Amino acid sequence: MALLGAIADDFTGATDLASMLVGQGMRVVQLIGVPQASDPVPDADAIIVALKSRTAPVHEAVADSLAALKWLQGADCKQFFFKYCSTFDSTDRGNIGPVADALVDALGCGFALACPAFPVNGRSVYQGYLFVGANLLNESGMENHPLTPMKDANLVRVLSRQTDATVGLVSYATVQHGAMAIRGAMTVLKEQGRRYAIVDAVTDDDLFAIGKAAAKHALITGGSGVAIGLPANFRAAGLLPEAEDPGALPDATGHCAVLAGSCSRATLFQIGTAKLHVPTLELDPLATPDAHALAAQAIAWMDGKLGDTPIVIAASGTPEKVAALQAQLGRDAAGALVEATLAEIAEALVARGVRRLVVAGGETSGAVVQRLGVTRLRIGDEIDPGVPWTYAEGSGPALHLALKSGNFGARDFFLKAFGMGVPE
Repeated sequence: MALLGAIADDFTGATDLASMLVGQGMRVVQLIGVPQASDPVPDADAIIVALKSRTAPVHEAVADSLAALKWLQGADCKQFFFKYCSTFDSTDRGNIGPVADALVDALGCGFALACPAFPVNGRSVYQGYLFVGANLLNESGMENHPLTPMKDANLVRVLSRQTDATVGLVSYATVQHGAMAIRGAMTVLKEQGRRYAIVDAVTDDDLFAIGKAAAKHALITGGSGVAIGLPANFRAAGLLPEAEDPGALPDATGHCAVLAGSCSRATLFQIGTAKLHVPTLELDPLATPDAHALAAQAIAWMDGKLGDTPIVIAASGTPEKVAALQAQLGRDAAGALVEATLAEIAEALVARGVRRLVVAGGETSGAVVQRLGVTRLRIGDEIDPGVPWTYAEGSGPALHLALKSGNFGARDFFLKAFGMGVPE
């Protein structure tokens, strides 16, 4: 029996959420795209439908999210979760507000909390402001994101610009008093006619308290962090038995590779670390603005290099290079070029025996998974916080995938994923 049904606005965010739930004892399956009505319900405690809706047109994001909700309701899920990035990636037009509005209306719940905090990865919310480490969101590098630049760290303002509903705040002064205080504050906001509450959180203890406070909520919205408090609610209700090894996956075999399309600071550092230790190719979309030609460069380069040691192929770039590519091609075409290039390369890697593949970047991961025809992923143990290994079930060759948010992972992530230590 599926207990939690989640809708994620990108593929890496879905695996991020799944990793948190596995860590708290739930068996999790991630579905790629909206399932068909006839698709069987996986044997899992939580089902996550991964969409590529973060940067889609608003109407498309809403329609896909509602279709996913309908399927999850048909799977008899008891509670629902709308997962977006811990950096609240969006634009003033959406898609967080419009999708949340549609889900609230469909469920008839009238209210939902919003909490993107993820302390283990440096995301905290205080007085409604989102911090990345010690920096405000708009001073963290996210202000330069090529698709969803975040210029405002005040989440009450950001969400208010995306919805006609009113947005309140449950401040840290309340959160630190625990679940009963949080629940009471949210009740007051709902009675005042507020549809959403941004909820402050600085530590994992705060997230556990928020999860406990929301045990009866039909819908929760947020980053993956706030989900860590939900399995305990199902366990307390006698619905979630103890699982011996919820993250168990088949043994991994085959060649290793990394594909990176994210331009985040974390991913750029990871590429820089990897190229000191393993074969690394950095593609230049600005010099060769043709997906097939770029892919051909990578395919010619990779032959003879595949094996148990990973190779890294990156189409990432600094903010200056990204801006130059967007000026040349346009924002959407620039993103599509990178996605199409890496998707074609992924297909070539799998054809050459790669069975362990790390993909960095949400949009890149979506393009790669769709090109490979993957339809569902069984979620395993995490490599770094928010990034688990997964196993592609029921589609194509046996394949272990790690879909990494661009912002996540230590500097040596690409090496750590394959059990390689960095020499001192």
